[in-house]
Amino acid sequence: MFTTTIAPKKTIRKPKSYTLAEYLDKEEMAVNKHQFFNGKIQQMAGAKAKHNQIALQVASALLVSVKKLSQKYKVYNSDQKIYIASENIALYPDALVISEKPEFYEGREDLITNPLLIVEVLSKSTQGYDRGEKFMLYQRCPSFQEYILIEQETLKVESWCRIKENTWERTFETDRSKSLAIRSIGVELSLEDVYSDVEIR
Repeated sequence: MFTTTIAPKKTIRKPKSYTLAEYLDKEEMAVNKHQFFNGKIQQMAGAKAKHNQIALQVASALLVSVKKLSQKYKVYNSDQKIYIASENIALYPDALVISEKPEFYEGREDLITNPLLIVEVLSKSTQGYDRGEKFMLYQRCPSFQEYILIEQETLKVESWCRIKENTWERTFETDRSKSLAIRSIGVELSLEDVYSDVEIR
């Protein structure tokens, strides 16, 4: 007589789902940055020196530019999270600009809900996500009007500007001596300022 031994079924544990409040508590204590996707917490890849330099320089260039305008704008760096309430998602951009006063989710100053302009510095590992899904998520913010994408290995800055609902117009510049028009604010972004002292191909 043959006997068959049936192995016990392995219990597959579902990933823990976190509330937004739990995520924010954990993020305050975390060494590395994490983004929040409706219950899921995802660690961000660490940025390299070139990425960080470009992100800082574009934020600085935008800050200098908006100070000359009569309308009030605020510029934030990569430590400021954007919260997309309709999707229950919190994301870190590389830089962002808001018009007038920031709107914080439930009074939390670490969660801005009214970005006007968002900047991402592209890398090989993230450029597909930044151009695709992340751009689509940002579009859930009614205030969002312009998306600036900056290559870090080649000299190229591009803008996607909302010209009407669900319609975005792309412009780009690849000449270091020239500037790209930032239409949502009405300023010019100098490529020399963006890529100053940055080694590129």
